[in-house]
Amino acid sequence: MSGELEQILLQLTQPDNAIIQQATAQLKLAFKDPAIIPALCAVMTGSQNSQIRQSAAVMLRMRVKKHWKKISPDHRESLKAVVLQAFQQETEHTVRHSLSQLSAVMVKHETPDRWPALFTLLNQSTKSNNPMDRQVGLLLLSKVVESNPEPFKPHYRQLLQLFGTVLRDLDNPTAMYYSILTLTAMTAYTGTEEMNLMRSLIPTLIIALRHLIKADQDQASEAMEVFDELMESEVSIMVPHITEIVHFCLEVRTRNTTLTDSLRVKALSCIAFLIRLKSKTVLKQKLLNPILQTVFPVLSAAPPPGEEDPEDEENSNEDDTDNESPKHFAAQVIDTMALHMPPEKLFHQLMPLTQACLASDNPYERKAGLMCLAVLAEGCADHIRTKMLSSMLQTVCQSLSDSNQVVRSAGLFALGQFSEHLQPEVSKYCAELMPLLLGYMSALNQAKIGHVTKAFYALENFLENLGSEIEPYLPTLMETMLSALSNAENLKLKELAVSAIGAIANAAKEKLVPYFLPVIESLKGFLTDTRDEMRSLQTQALDTLSVLARTIGKEVFSPLAAECVQLGLNLTNAIDDPDLRRCTYSLFSAVSTVSPDCLNPHLTAITTIMLLSLKSTEGVTVSQWDKTFVLLDDDDDDEAQGDTILDEEGTDNVDPDIAGFSVENAYIDEKEDTCDALGEISVCVCGFAFVSLTMHSVSPSPQFPHEDVRRAAFVAMGQFCRAQHKVWQENPTEADHQALQKLLGVVLPSFLEAVHSERERQVVMGVLEAMNAVLKACQGEALQSPGRLQEISQPLTPSPVPLQTVCQDGGGDEADDEEQQAEYDAMLQEFAGEGIPLLASAVPAETFQPYLNELLPLIMNKLSYTVADRSFSVGTLGEILQSLVNVSGGRACAGKLSNQLLPVLVAGVRDSDSEVRNNSVFALGALAQAAGPLVARDYPMMLSLFSNLLSKEQDRRVIDNLCAALCRMIMSNMEGVPLEQVLSMHIHSWDVIPGLCLLETQNTLVMLLRDVAQRHSKEFEVAMKSLPAEQKMKLTGAVSQS
Repeated sequence: MSGELEQILLQLTQPDNAIIQQATAQLKLAFKDPAIIPALCAVMTGSQNSQIRQSAAVMLRMRVKKHWKKISPDHRESLKAVVLQAFQQETEHTVRHSLSQLSAVMVKHETPDRWPALFTLLNQSTKSNNPMDRQVGLLLLSKVVESNPEPFKPHYRQLLQLFGTVLRDLDNPTAMYYSILTLTAMTAYTGTEEMNLMRSLIPTLIIALRHLIKADQDQASEAMEVFDELMESEVSIMVPHITEIVHFCLEVRTRNTTLTDSLRVKALSCIAFLIRLKSKTVLKQKLLNPILQTVFPVLSAAPPPGEEDPEDEENSNEDDTDNESPKHFAAQVIDTMALHMPPEKLFHQLMPLTQACLASDNPYERKAGLMCLAVLAEGCADHIRTKMLSSMLQTVCQSLSDSNQVVRSAGLFALGQFSEHLQPEVSKYCAELMPLLLGYMSALNQAKIGHVTKAFYALENFLENLGSEIEPYLPTLMETMLSALSNAENLKLKELAVSAIGAIANAAKEKLVPYFLPVIESLKGFLTDTRDEMRSLQTQALDTLSVLARTIGKEVFSPLAAECVQLGLNLTNAIDDPDLRRCTYSLFSAVSTVSPDCLNPHLTAITTIMLLSLKSTEGVTVSQWDKTFVLLDDDDDDEAQGDTILDEEGTDNVDPDIAGFSVENAYIDEKEDTCDALGEISVCVCGFAFVSLTMHSVSPSPQFPHEDVRRAAFVAMGQFCRAQHKVWQENPTEADHQALQKLLGVVLPSFLEAVHSERERQVVMGVLEAMNAVLKACQGEALQSPGRLQEISQPLTPSPVPLQTVCQDGGGDEADDEEQQAEYDAMLQEFAGEGIPLLASAVPAETFQPYLNELLPLIMNKLSYTVADRSFSVGTLGEILQSLVNVSGGRACAGKLSNQLLPVLVAGVRDSDSEVRNNSVFALGALAQAAGPLVARDYPMMLSLFSNLLSKEQDRRVIDNLCAALCRMIMSNMEGVPLEQVLSMHIHSWDVIPGLCLLETQNTLVMLLRDVAQRHSKEFEVAMKSLPAEQKMKLTGAVSQS
């Protein structure tokens, strides 16, 4: 049979489709013969044609991978011997590579302890004095360890010692390469006993990589992934050598020799990863300046003559995230710095380089300066808003009139980033920015569409947060957009206009009603056009329709709700497109907030398609090293129905052909938006069956590789809890109560696990926000399980000292000054801190008091840090005190806290920052309300403090909270307040209060005055007599209203 088989395999190599098809059919018949395994072994070892030997090895691997259990024990033992024999006698590298892959698949089934001959061969070859034998042995070792690392764990120490020797053999770069691949595969399984040995390898590893770069840049680029794996699994191994690693990566960027973009990108990516995990170490080792000095030349480099940067090309896609150029990653390094370093330390070294670029005559250096400003906006938002916004905005605005379009485009991108991340302060510059943006809109048809896209990006982000300030510009904006919808020939321009209308709607809300009908007519036209080229425009039309549903007003949109649901179902049934599906799901979600009854008849259909999107593996791309015989392998599945691809332990059978997996962004976005929509629909159209079904399907998504999907899944799980709580409240049966507790028993532990173990801060913030929402909605029901209050209290600690989550850089032994931290770390702590008042309001005060005693020092410890920290601390204290007002034992608890808190809050009222003063005044009012007569002795001091503040305070929010605080003091302990004096102060402020205070404060004040007028009429009349007639009439009318 072996001779016939060799002939068939030879025919498969012929450049004739007819011969190949005939040979494939013959091969399928041959595979049904039980003797196929020995025959393939004979060809693999006996053929004189290396290509045929390789084909036989590949086909054996496919057979072993899928049908190992069907191979007889005798054939298995024979195969193990033949493979090792063939490997030793083979001289062609390609065949050896295929043989090593075959061995790797066999190791998945025949673990090394059941294949002693494999160990013998590996020992002999890797320690051989012959460099080629050593290289071949290390090739085999890398494949079998990569295939199944854990069974080799008892030998890790021996392997690490071997690598220490091999990595010093600088004349054998291929052997070094295979050693590094094996080390990469082992890293995730390394235990504490191997860590010191692995740590000592790092300097040798860096030297080896330097030589490997000279020998083979592609191999070096792949080998550098060992740093990624070390950082993911055991970053502590890297910490003592961070300086050496960073200098090595910088050296890769600055070498005079020509290096591939792939290698340069790998070096920059490694630096960004290190900054993300160990920013404090990078700062302490004084590596920030060397990194910046290397990154800026990359960021400001001009493209080769006749070319453009990818983002400046006319047909560039703004949503394209596949740009893996060194320039893109250089910007990513600065973005990572902004997200993970204290702004003060970063800006001190970054801004001189940025300003030099901005002042340059070279347009690409000016572009680099603007790109730098743009990527700083997210991570350093507070610092820019409070200290640099005016000057940075002026720079960006000047760039919009630059003579070079590359610079103008970068300026528009920066303005879009500012508008997205620096709110609400950036909106205050509306008068300066809107004319510039409208100027761009007036020349839509003349400009290149790529540049117009960037103008729309800036415009949308600015408009979205403008609120009522958009009104003067609304006629011009809508005239421009409606004209583009009706007249523009370019579909991309129509799409941009549709998107802009969504941004306008977010700001204008009901003020957009006069334009609603023409907008809807245009959107309907786009959504019913079935041409393929309309797909992107249809997707955007659905997105904007969702925005209109949420903003235009229920009365206006409700008549269209049922039609929108049917339209969405028709589109998902007719068109297979992930972007269109996700926007349809968002439309369903938006309609549920306006007219939930419209979804009820279609809830089964809607849920079915959305859950299919969650479960689908569509969009997952498998990269294969060797695509030969893939078709045959697929067809062969028919023969093996019911034969599992998993081994007995259920471990996934990794195919050595597979180089990796990737998921298209559109499918990631689809899963994220599906989770978002399911969560919101569950709250708006609640029902136990819906919650139960969707929870079952969403719950695996927190393990999804992409962080946005994980975040959305956690948020949806929180919404399911709130929905089930709503079901129980509306139908308080024991069954619904048990369902709620069962759901909370699954969701809350998963939240807590994520807070401790999740690496991405955005995911942790999403989890904390979702947990806070569950606590707020479910109150004590969320804390019924024994020990849950303690479990939740620990992650909500607003300090990294007692709780160190994976997503925070603890700094290790080199912990930096606490008062300087990345803004996102402070934001993470704020999300945690917001949960403390929610816990305080959910249980009796005496139950929460022990946890509060532990938390308060940590909250108050932040008072000595930055303005943001002081504001957060006193704000959290105020929210805790307000929570004590309505809980059992709250008054006694607040009274006990008063001596500790009063000095802090009084100092806060005198703070130079208005936000700190505002929060401190609120907290004092909350203390008075919660403690009542227990703080009566402190009323004179508090009244004097408020009187002094009112005489000079200019900030409207502070005055608002001051009025509310006085009301709380009077209503809690009227006997402790000199009513005539305080009422006179309130009443004389009556003319300014309605325009100054929030509605809640106005209502509280009116209630107070009405109560005083009834219970203390004499004092009230005395105070009224001092008023002018007009003021007296207004106040009398307000107080007398029912």
